[in-house]
Amino acid sequence: MRETTPIDAIAEGYVDALVQYSPMAATSLGIPGHDHLMDDFSPAARAGWAQVERETLAELQAATPRDDTDRVTVAAMQDRLGLSVESFEAGDHKAELNNIASPLQSLHEIFDLMPTDTPDHWAAVSSRMSGIPAAIDGYIETLREGIRDGIVPARRAVADGVTQASALADPATSRFHAIATSSGVEGSAGEDLAEAAGLASAAYQRLADFLADDLAPVAPESDAVGRDRYARASRKFIGARIDLDETYDWGVEALGHIAAEQEALARKIAGPGASIADAVRTLNADPATQIHGTAALQEWMQATSQHAMQELDRIHFDIPEPVKTLECRIAPSQTGAIYYTGPAEDWSRPGRMWWSVPEGVTEFNTWMEKTTVFHEGVPGHHLQIGQAVCNAAELNRWRRLVCWNSGHGEGWALYAERLMEEFGFLESMGDRFGMLDAQRLRATRVVVDLGVHLGKPAFDRYGGGVWDHDKAWALLRDNVQVEDNQLHFELNRYLSWPGQAPSYRVGQRIWEQIRRDAQRQATERGEAFSLKHFHTRALNLGSLPLDVLRKQLLG
Repeated sequence: MRETTPIDAIAEGYVDALVQYSPMAATSLGIPGHDHLMDDFSPAARAGWAQVERETLAELQAATPRDDTDRVTVAAMQDRLGLSVESFEAGDHKAELNNIASPLQSLHEIFDLMPTDTPDHWAAVSSRMSGIPAAIDGYIETLREGIRDGIVPARRAVADGVTQASALADPATSRFHAIATSSGVEGSAGEDLAEAAGLASAAYQRLADFLADDLAPVAPESDAVGRDRYARASRKFIGARIDLDETYDWGVEALGHIAAEQEALARKIAGPGASIADAVRTLNADPATQIHGTAALQEWMQATSQHAMQELDRIHFDIPEPVKTLECRIAPSQTGAIYYTGPAEDWSRPGRMWWSVPEGVTEFNTWMEKTTVFHEGVPGHHLQIGQAVCNAAELNRWRRLVCWNSGHGEGWALYAERLMEEFGFLESMGDRFGMLDAQRLRATRVVVDLGVHLGKPAFDRYGGGVWDHDKAWALLRDNVQVEDNQLHFELNRYLSWPGQAPSYRVGQRIWEQIRRDAQRQATERGEAFSLKHFHTRALNLGSLPLDVLRKQLLG
């Protein structure tokens, strides 16, 4: 085991400070002792955390790395913390509102990860729920600062926020009331939980009223955030500085290539002259690909991920023993999202794949979803995150648990989808069609996200001019095979959460570039290139900003 260094100590101290600042982060990371507390989203708390990050950066600057691991830690922390401070000083947090990953959602989604097996667990749930009013008030205070400073989310994001907050406030649809009524907790503890649910719901009503009455009237009509804010967001999510204009042009080209590949496969599936829609109808009509009910969906997820793990282990990857446990669950929410949550530090909570099934949806098709299981499970997020958590002999807690960016994580998961095709796991035309469908969505995101936020020229077939909501909607309808309500959610996500959606496909591109360059370097040295060794080396580093990963793997 590697000896702990002063730089490791700085990183560990940062994690200790993080879980004090954000008890929700502690729960997400599986660090015990904080589940009863709620985060503070006030301007004062945000400013205090920015100061912690500045002080940590100063400590790193004064420290001397002892080995390559230290040098990577310093480079990664300087990138992540430096960008966080830059974003804070620009006031980006004052407009932090979207339909999927802002405080509005995190304040209730954190309860998905909380244990509920004992009376003490339920007491923590009740205590944390009671803290939601103060958290909401602090969040409103931060958004008010944004109004004062002219840093305000777009009107569409505010409207989505009103809808979501109102649903959480209504006792008939409130997640908090659902938790309390289904808990089975009785007596005074049950009364405390019911009271906490009422307080939380009332707080969300205050948020809905604020968004509708105060924020909406001053929110801009345009969804575009502009180049400066977008560049910061891009660096945050990708962990690399990219040429935004070149990336947009590449996205247009990549979308064309993937569309052509999928359309050619559609003709093989449904016959000469068949369209994408024809192929979808043909695949959906095949009883062999149909799943009926969420219980059967959960069983299929579990079986598919377990089979992939067994087949890949020792041949393509050396999967650590704790990683061989993956729980597949149907999520309590009903957004349609499919996502992964990592294990606890001590593996007392395993890694989990969640499927948030929209209300009323009971029929599923495996051809469309198999690649998603590989994306979220193995060799995707579960292997990637689990292998880092297991590497305590080499990595400090910040490297194992905290450092994360979408370009590395989601880029790897998309790369893993293509990898499963390379390894022969997408033998049926339907499974391969589903993988291409998912890749086409991610390429379309690149065009939409950069196109709208940077004001790029729209395609002539959509009316020319610059990309906006309506033109982006038409592009999505032409390239993405999902229901309209889910597609509306997706589009609003891109518009209100700039820079995140392209990080998947751009991250995949960078992973593929690094692999090609590593193979070329091995050839130039006269060495055989081992893909298994390359993957092991890369994953053992943990999640890194992609510029840091590239330098470490290629020199």
